[in-house]
Amino acid sequence: MLDVSFIRDNQEKVKELLKTRAPKFPFDAFLALDAKRRAVQTELDGLRGQKNRKNDEISRVLKEKKDPKALIASMKEASQKIGALEAKAEEIEIKFREELLLIPNLPHESVKIGADSRANTEVSHRGDIPKFSFKPREHTEIGQTLGILDMARAAKITGSAFPLFWGTGSRLLRALVNFMLDRHAAHGYTEIWPPSLVNRASMTGTGQLPKFEEDLYRLKDDDLFLIPTAEVPVTNLHRDEILKEEDLPLKYTAYTPCFRREAGSYGKDTKGLVRVHQFDKVELVKFTKPEDSYKAHESLLKDAEKILDLLEIPYRVIQLSSGDMGFAAAKCYDIEAWAAGLGRWLEVSSVSNFEAFQARRANIRFKRKNSNKSEFVHTLNGSGLALPRVVIAILENNQNADGSVRVPEVLRPYLGGMAVIKK
Repeated sequence: MLDVSFIRDNQEKVKELLKTRAPKFPFDAFLALDAKRRAVQTELDGLRGQKNRKNDEISRVLKEKKDPKALIASMKEASQKIGALEAKAEEIEIKFREELLLIPNLPHESVKIGADSRANTEVSHRGDIPKFSFKPREHTEIGQTLGILDMARAAKITGSAFPLFWGTGSRLLRALVNFMLDRHAAHGYTEIWPPSLVNRASMTGTGQLPKFEEDLYRLKDDDLFLIPTAEVPVTNLHRDEILKEEDLPLKYTAYTPCFRREAGSYGKDTKGLVRVHQFDKVELVKFTKPEDSYKAHESLLKDAEKILDLLEIPYRVIQLSSGDMGFAAAKCYDIEAWAAGLGRWLEVSSVSNFEAFQARRANIRFKRKNSNKSEFVHTLNGSGLALPRVVIAILENNQNADGSVRVPEVLRPYLGGMAVIKK
């Protein structure tokens, strides 16, 4: 959530930046609503002041043993006006809050202004794209041949776009999760095992609500949501808390299953593991002081990249333009892994700095030493990594002509020394 005072003081700047962030948002109407909200509040404060003065007059008149009826009638009239105006003020405040929550974060000055992904910029490229003496197969064919992936039975059990792994496929996922968690924990991240269901306040705090409710799985009887990412429960660990400066930065990692309806994505990447409704992911979350967040952002990116380096997966880092970033991000990098069978790059991580946007929504603050004033922290997160597309990259980039798949060396200890996945 943006600071309302900042919006008022920088109306033209905010309006211009929203052209690529939220081109359909009725910004002028929002400003008019804010002006009306403030005018009603000023009127209400004036009436309350009048009522207090009349109260004082009544007390004085009673002390002087005079008749207070006229003053009492006047005060009752003022009270009625106040009651009606309070109801109006509450109605406007609710509407204002709803509109404010729909405004996305503004891009950092280092972010390229652009309407969509065509304005994105490649920052770096690591690893060599593998070459084969045969036509590389896609992961679905590899997985079926090896007996480790079965999308058809998953569809029978649940529906389309849900995965099912067998035997060594299941072990591969577990190996990836343990490897990633061990790596991140060894580099200063505290491991968290959070709930996979969260309440509406948690979803609002990180920015999924109210804008993206149709993309979420919701338990209507309890008004709880299946998490789309561990970012939600982990960031909300400190909702409505005031942290100590000496405790920052805080660094957390968590493995969770993730659930996304992808309501606006039907027909896109429906084959195999590229876009599924349930998937596993290891997440990284940081809480920092404002002046440290962009250094922490670059460090977070390196932590996510290192996983791909160790897995020997070719990848590239893309800095997203203003129009392609997520709703809550001020700056975002995507890490894309190469998938040889598909012959394309696949996003396996988004690494974002939200600055104070989420902290303001979730009321996460900190106090500096020798200060009584609290400030909003900056929050950051990145996938470290999302498993389905990492599995795609491992299967497709490491396939052999006989249908087997080489296991990256770093995973072999987690698979009992297995070097090759065979049928």
